[in-house]
Amino acid sequence: MFAVIKTGGKQYTVATDDLLKIEKLDVEAGGTVTFDEVLMLNDGTDTTVGAPLIEGATVVAEVVDQGRHRKIIIFKKRRRQNSRRRNGHRQSFTLIKVTDILAAGAKPAKKAARKAAAKEEAPVADSDEAVTPLFTAPEGKADDLKKISGVGPVLEKKLNALGITTYAQVAGFSADDIARVDDALSFKGRIERDNWLQQAKELGGE
Repeated sequence: MFAVIKTGGKQYTVATDDLLKIEKLDVEAGGTVTFDEVLMLNDGTDTTVGAPLIEGATVVAEVVDQGRHRKIIIFKKRRRQNSRRRNGHRQSFTLIKVTDILAAGAKPAKKAARKAAAKEEAPVADSDEAVTPLFTAPEGKADDLKKISGVGPVLEKKLNALGITTYAQVAGFSADDIARVDDALSFKGRIERDNWLQQAKELGGE
């Protein structure tokens, strides 16, 4: 089952358990967001196309993290005017995980509802303690891992709980290390997709 939703002026094709980066939403990590602008819905057999929206259909997602993309350099030069301008920009995004695709009148699955309720009741400290360290954190001051594109305050805490505190550690990840972190935090290839190793190498050289 999949759907096409509209948010932030863009359209996305989504399915249950998909991880998706969208335009920034003002919702904290761990919160739930509902998209009611559903343009198309496919239940595996029939496809419904909205005109332009499908009345009553919604897509429910959990906010995983708030982050920023890699920096884009904007350089402007005016010929023969001795005028140069160099600016950098990092676009903010919200990482979400789709939990439910609901047709008109449908309700969220009880499992998803219980999961959301449990997250609301559980204190943040408990989730940090539940993470088993995978690495031995080096001595000394920890680096600001939030400078890596896609790493926000919540994810930084989880990485620190795994024993990852410096750029050098991230830059030196082996394929086995990446697989272990992916499995521990359910990243599904995010480290390689966002090129964390290269980012950490550049940040460590500053």
